[in-house]
Amino acid sequence: MACVKLGSKTDAFHKQGQAWFCTTGLPSDIVVEVGEMSFHLHKFPLLSKSGVMERLISEASEGEEGRVITIPDIPGGAKTFELVAKFCYGVKFELTASNVVYLRCAAEHLEMTEEYGEDNLITQSEAFLNQVVLRNWKDSLKALQTCDDILPYAEELNIPKRCMESLATKASTDPNLFGWPVKEHGGPMQSPGGSVLWNGISTGARPKKSSSDWWYEDASTLSLPLYQRLISVMESRGIKQEIIAASITFYAKKYLPGLNRRQGNDYSTNLKPVSLGSPPSEEDQKLLLEEVDRLLPFQKRVVPTKFLFGLLRTAMILRANPSCISNFEKRIGIQLDQATLEDLLMPNFSYSMETLYNVDCVQRILDHFLAMEQITGGVSPCSVDDEQLIGSSGPSLTPITMVAKLIDGYLAEVAPDVNLKLPKFQALAAAVPEYARPLDDGLYRAIDIFLKSHPWLAESDREQLCRLMDCQKLSLEACTHAAQNERLPLRIVVQVLFFEQLQLRTSIADCFLVSENLDGSRQLRSGFAGSTEGGWATTVRENQVLKVGMDNMRMRVSELEKECSNMRQEIEKLGRVKGSSTWGNVSKKFGFKIKSQMCSAQEGSVTSQHNASEQVEKLKERHGKQKKGSVKDE
Repeated sequence: MACVKLGSKTDAFHKQGQAWFCTTGLPSDIVVEVGEMSFHLHKFPLLSKSGVMERLISEASEGEEGRVITIPDIPGGAKTFELVAKFCYGVKFELTASNVVYLRCAAEHLEMTEEYGEDNLITQSEAFLNQVVLRNWKDSLKALQTCDDILPYAEELNIPKRCMESLATKASTDPNLFGWPVKEHGGPMQSPGGSVLWNGISTGARPKKSSSDWWYEDASTLSLPLYQRLISVMESRGIKQEIIAASITFYAKKYLPGLNRRQGNDYSTNLKPVSLGSPPSEEDQKLLLEEVDRLLPFQKRVVPTKFLFGLLRTAMILRANPSCISNFEKRIGIQLDQATLEDLLMPNFSYSMETLYNVDCVQRILDHFLAMEQITGGVSPCSVDDEQLIGSSGPSLTPITMVAKLIDGYLAEVAPDVNLKLPKFQALAAAVPEYARPLDDGLYRAIDIFLKSHPWLAESDREQLCRLMDCQKLSLEACTHAAQNERLPLRIVVQVLFFEQLQLRTSIADCFLVSENLDGSRQLRSGFAGSTEGGWATTVRENQVLKVGMDNMRMRVSELEKECSNMRQEIEKLGRVKGSSTWGNVSKKFGFKIKSQMCSAQEGSVTSQHNASEQVEKLKERHGKQKKGSVKDE
């Protein structure tokens, strides 16, 4: 820390209890009382340096030990007046960044101007402040910290603003361009050329380049009001929003213990906040949360999503201002595609404890995301092609698709909660647009878990819930599982079976197309490249693999066609309207449209296996039970 030595005389002051005495050989003729401390001094050194002391001495009444004057409101109190007295007597002491603000304010308060003496305390302290302190990061920071104790006096002299301007300038500039040595907080000293010094000798090694987060820890030592003003000054200086947000993140993590309970690796800084001796009170933490909400840039992807979820959880625990909680939800909403499933699993902190997790909060966050997507012109239904709906994955996921996948995973996690009501589950699942889900496998899994955890649901509620998913957007694996799922309504199972056959037929058609293309390309290659044994062998192997796959698909399609044929016959027999039940009416009854030729048996189809007949028998039994139940109800 930089310092300047003032005065030349040896220290003639000594302390006895709550009193200071000056041993100059002459008896003291004035007593100055500052707080609980009394100073036994002499009139002439004081009145020759201070206009206020001159007036107070002239107005003071004589006492047993001389004139007694009281200075109740001197900036810095007795400790600062001790240094002022030493300055008046010419006693040696050091002017540093730790005491310059106190002395500058005290000198102004006591009117220690050039009118009462050359190079008076105002001149000396102001020169040191401008020429030494404000040119150095550490000294500027220290001077700003001392302003907290005497802020009204410091504000009159514009000292906090000058310190903040100095700090903002240095934070927005390459650290290698100001101050030497560059690393003032524990790093190696550097020469002006930039090499690392060891005992003052250049080692030739080049230091690591300073990162933009070098000042975060220093700034976090400021009180909240001063830190708030410093950030505002830095924003006016044009410092990037990402840097500002990272500094606020560091500050909040330091003073909000709840944020450190879930530490992630995706914070924008790897610095570990210094642990505090005693955490702030809940009221102070609420004030800090509201201030953090005001300071954080309302900009997408500037603040880490995990950190925002931490702020939201802390705000809910502390029961912060509802507007503060709402703002955190909006910040998360505009970048929900960056969240993880763990982030969304926020416990319900309400007294009612209706559900284990706060589903309402996730619903609001999702609504904010969808509103922003609509404003910014997100992905439209036309942008999702048919191949993606059938199941082929695109090169990259759009934000809305990532959010849909995230919500489906969240629904699967909260579905086992028996307190979760059907309307809430449906509302959250239905909020995601249909085009956002290339496949409905995740939604089907969540619905299946919900049905398993809520076995008391009526059949109508089950059908209503299952209508949330599109059977045409289920993968073959999901269709196979759904076709054997006893928890699903019969109507949904029939739809799944038909659309599974449709997918297999589409896949076979694609395979035929690929086979024809391979044959054509093989002829072209043979015409241009001759009979290359390696290429021909590869082509033969590819063709063999393709034939095996096609044979397997033909077998599966034949089984499904036979199964559909049997089901058509059985369902027609069980139809309520005898003689008028047609296959077209049955397809309308079950709520889907499909071409009749898709279920017709092809020539040369393989005979049906026992698995298909077993599934039909199960469907018959379930349908028979439902029919008997309906008769009983009547």
